[in-house]
Amino acid sequence: MQYVYALSAEANLAGVKAAAVATIASAVPTLASVRMLPWAKANINPTGQALIICTAAGMAYFVAADKKILSLARRHSFEAAPEHLKNTSFQGAARPHPAFFRP
Repeated sequence: MQYVYALSAEANLAGVKAAAVATIASAVPTLASVRMLPWAKANINPTGQALIICTAAGMAYFVAADKKILSLARRHSFEAAPEHLKNTSFQGAARPHPAFFRP
């Protein structure tokens, strides 16, 4: 159980970092456009601005956390695999085939 907690904590940290970057990356153009563009000033109220920024941050969090969980699962499943499955090198055309595959 402790192992699963470590994986989720690591994925959570990756998601928080991505959300922080996405918050800044979406807040700057959103707030600048509301101050400079007449259409945005007239049509995007503070609630709309918050929704734009929070949506970008939320999507970034879940995408980054999911990618981290999948990469950790792949890495640890490969480490726990039996030795005969760890050989992933391509055998090529010289690999012997059954008789019914031969031309």
